[in-house]
Amino acid sequence: MSATAHLLPDARLHLNHGPIDCLCQAWGEPAEVTRAYHQAASAFPAILPTLLAERPHLATPLPSPEPQGTIARAMHRACAPFAATAITPMAAVAGAVADHLLAAMTAGRRLDRACINNGGDIAYHLAPGQTLRAGLVTDLAAPALDAISILHAHHPWRGLATSGRACKGQGGRSFSFGIADSVTVLARTAAQADAAATRICNATDLPGHPAIIRRPASDIDPDTDLHDRLITWDLLPLPRHDIIAALDAGRRVADALVQACLIGGAVLALRGHFAASGPPFAQLEAR
Repeated sequence: MSATAHLLPDARLHLNHGPIDCLCQAWGEPAEVTRAYHQAASAFPAILPTLLAERPHLATPLPSPEPQGTIARAMHRACAPFAATAITPMAAVAGAVADHLLAAMTAGRRLDRACINNGGDIAYHLAPGQTLRAGLVTDLAAPALDAISILHAHHPWRGLATSGRACKGQGGRSFSFGIADSVTVLARTAAQADAAATRICNATDLPGHPAIIRRPASDIDPDTDLHDRLITWDLLPLPRHDIIAALDAGRRVADALVQACLIGGAVLALRGHFAASGPPFAQLEAR
């Protein structure tokens, strides 16, 4: 399957190549936006072949030697702080691709705002004085706009990523060792936000709880980088005190990452309950 690029009726650029599916949007003078889209479309076809060439290395748990490619190195560096948790650089792949495309799209261009949305992992650019409204959908099994966060140019964060469990292959975003419906993270890059969201999502857990059904990841996807590790496959009803306990476990990890300046903040969601960490998510607007 070859890479495709299409301009949508709403003026967004749609890029697709196998598992990579991106929506790109830029705001500014029409000529600058046109050039920006051309730059993104030109950079896109090389991404998947380059990643596939390095996938055996990227699917190896950290710590491991740094890979060669630009995107692969960004994935490795974003995941390096979490090496002790045995995640692989693939935990940051969607965010790193978004960062790479944003850099290509904005290079030499004068844009007010720009963003690359790669399956919910978002890299964005804001010129001085600009803002961007980001909607949070915390449960794909019951999609709704749960909250809105205002992203400001004067903040250092330029990446927004979400991770969550894929319960019975539905209603989640990825394989997870934890039970969160979703964890959304702000960080300096989308790759860093992607890796941190995975880490916090894995920590939002109740080890050994009988309501959590786990299966080897390879039984569900033979090509997964998680191999035979047990991932959350189904989650039976939980009492409120267990939901709060799981969210508290994840929030403690998020708080530590905020204190270490690895992320700007996080929102955790589980069965209609929420926990937040960090100032950027302290001013959520209720829908």
